[in-house]
Amino acid sequence: MFYLIKTPWILQKFYPDCLWNVRTTNKTLFLTFDAGPHPQVTPFVLDQLSKYDAKATFFCIGKNVKEHFDVYKKIISEGHKVGNHTYNHTNGWKTTDKKYLEDVRQAAKIIDTNIFRPPYGKITKFQIKALQGEGFRLKTVMWDVLSGDFDKKVSKENCYLNVVKNAKPGSIIVFHDGLKAFSSLEYALPRILKYYNEKNFQFKIIP
Repeated sequence: MFYLIKTPWILQKFYPDCLWNVRTTNKTLFLTFDAGPHPQVTPFVLDQLSKYDAKATFFCIGKNVKEHFDVYKKIISEGHKVGNHTYNHTNGWKTTDKKYLEDVRQAAKIIDTNIFRPPYGKITKFQIKALQGEGFRLKTVMWDVLSGDFDKKVSKENCYLNVVKNAKPGSIIVFHDGLKAFSSLEYALPRILKYYNEKNFQFKIIP
């Protein structure tokens, strides 16, 4: 499995219609959590965030929202933002444009948002343009720092270090509130929140 922890600038330039980070000189970071909600993992994340009055953005899978709607509502009620992450965690490179957009549209029926993140980060320029257009009006949000919490080959400590060594003001950071990532997330997230709180950083939702 090949992926980059820090997104190179050339890739960001190749997809200029996506949001990769937020330009700011303030001590602000943007935590994001993909592939939930999950009845065990998401409440853990919410509890950790609340300890530091931190806000985050949760890119939710439609079928998970349907199954755990109470957890989804809790995300919103606690002041966090939600995003569309397709209904079935669909790979934009491995399906037709028609089926992909139908999957996003199905998720949009239960996820009220103006932002979208493609599962695996895999999406075509045509799909990005289509999601911006009539009937969707969705901004595609990517990231510039990947924690690697989903990768069993990445240690818990390295998951933590991937963030603190690469994040800078305005960075959009990816974690996952799913069971597969929970072991690393449970270790790294509290430490990251504490680390940046001590450095007077704030965690905010995607603007």
